[in-house]
Amino acid sequence: MGLFSSPAKVYKPAAEVDLGPGSDEHYISPNVRAPRVAGLLVKLLAWVLETPVLGWIVLTVLKRDNLVYKLVSDAEIPEPPLFTATHTWRDIPEKNVRRTKPGSSPAERVQEAVSCLPARLPAPGGGPASGFRRWTVRDFHRAYSSGQTTPAMVARRFLTAVKECSDLKMAVFISCDAADVMRQAEDSTRRYQQGAPLSAMDGVLVAVKDELDCLPYPTTGGTRWLGAARRGAADAACVAQLRACGAVLAGKANMHELGAGTSGINPHHGATRNPCDPARVSGGSSGGSAAAVCAGLCPVALGADGGGSVRMPAALCGVVGFKPTAGRLSNAGLLPLNWTVGMPGILAATVEDALIAYAAIVDQSKPSPLQQPELNLPLLTCTRSISNIKLAKYAKWFDDSSEDIRNLCGKALQMLKAQYGWETVEVTVPEIEEMRLAHYVTMGSECTASLAKYLDNMSRSEIGWDVRIGLSAYRSFSSRDYLNAQRLRCRQMYFHERIFEAADAIVTPMTGVTAYPLQDDALSTGELDYINGAALVRYSIAGNFLGLPAITVPVGHDGGGLPVGLQLVGRPWSEATLLHLAHAVQEACWEHRREPPKVHFDLLAPRQRLTTGLAP
Repeated sequence: MGLFSSPAKVYKPAAEVDLGPGSDEHYISPNVRAPRVAGLLVKLLAWVLETPVLGWIVLTVLKRDNLVYKLVSDAEIPEPPLFTATHTWRDIPEKNVRRTKPGSSPAERVQEAVSCLPARLPAPGGGPASGFRRWTVRDFHRAYSSGQTTPAMVARRFLTAVKECSDLKMAVFISCDAADVMRQAEDSTRRYQQGAPLSAMDGVLVAVKDELDCLPYPTTGGTRWLGAARRGAADAACVAQLRACGAVLAGKANMHELGAGTSGINPHHGATRNPCDPARVSGGSSGGSAAAVCAGLCPVALGADGGGSVRMPAALCGVVGFKPTAGRLSNAGLLPLNWTVGMPGILAATVEDALIAYAAIVDQSKPSPLQQPELNLPLLTCTRSISNIKLAKYAKWFDDSSEDIRNLCGKALQMLKAQYGWETVEVTVPEIEEMRLAHYVTMGSECTASLAKYLDNMSRSEIGWDVRIGLSAYRSFSSRDYLNAQRLRCRQMYFHERIFEAADAIVTPMTGVTAYPLQDDALSTGELDYINGAALVRYSIAGNFLGLPAITVPVGHDGGGLPVGLQLVGRPWSEATLLHLAHAVQEACWEHRREPPKVHFDLLAPRQRLTTGLAP
């Protein structure tokens, strides 16, 4: 690389790296060297990067300054490449679980999941004095079964709420077909009237990220052009399973264009605002799904997670975000933006709702247990009896977050120790910044390869300015970059397997910062804010790059009243254990939730109530 090069890192064999708490492995906190750009500046930068020679020079400098060459491209890495994050079946004994019957239907699995839940839960929302409540799947099912209300009545309230959200410029949905929503809701109402609901999810509203096929809607990926270029002929597999349970598919939730950003700002369909504070970002790329659950529009939403895209916006919006093991859910009908790192995920009001949705959409079509083990569901009635849990914590990484986040997540671990006796063990998770860069190279390379047949035959003007900049960076990666990124994936897989020999899960904050302000200059052009972006994805990469199950649970609010999430990353196929741990965190932190979001709708109230702190 000559003038633009920097000394390359020479990695020692992974087996020689010390993973203990006293390791001398150097922790690199992301030192992102790229200014925030929006408005006219983002247009100028896009033009520069798309200009031959000049664009190459600028990209080369940016990659050098951000250590891509040093840590990935030019590095000497002894391990061979590992091209996928798939995991074969392993016999991991899990405590207090129920094994589902092979071949059971989505509706049957939902009913099994409901039978695993405690009879009553604390009010899922604020503390006991707030009067705020997030309605759950079981709340809706009970209201329908008792005749208190009907799916059709709730659907009408939902459509009114969507209109109010639009008036508030919340940009939660890209498309919502009122006639289709009412048709589904009326069908569900008739089933309840006949005493034959399909499952506990019958009549429950579910938003679907616009990265998953869901009829009758086109799947746009947050663009203006992809829906016409690619026609979906059927529901995505996980959408079809929810439909088979009677869920009311509520529309296509907004997302960051092509999933290529962390803010949720979409210049085509509007910036999804955070219901906790509409002056702040919702996160991305599943920001619409997170906002829909946060605002009370539905208790469950589907997202897609290629780099924390479910878990990060869930944390910023104060809801649960769950990404199972790679391969546990089917990718059929999901836009193939990131073949080896992306998959569907779940956003939910509570851990219990995440479990119900997970049971509905899990993929049991695999012909052999060598590909994945049978499905265990956690008996959440028995979580407190689980003992000898060890949570791995890398202190330097854990503490590389804002003071409020660090303190709240640390307090949550103390409460787990006090209430459950679970231990935190200190470890070293090496090469975290190296993994983030390797994931970025992988994700970007796969995105441009997947979309090449469209991008090569269209005008750049159809793409948002911020995404044009991202695509320019993605196109700059070489085959050597990609291969070295996969070598780093191999190393990280080894490191995590070793850590899981001594711990049941790895615990981190979900994000390094809480939701940051949404600035007016970004609304029509998008923005490039790699400093905040790196802080938002700081803890999310292993779940995608290594295909590990991960979940985030709200643990409180920072000094500005913004939600904070704690993340748990588990062994492959250990979703039941992870849900047990998340349930314990949720129970321990109920009392530390505060006021409701500034924008929230009560769909079970006789008269729908909008809670808003916005100026009239």
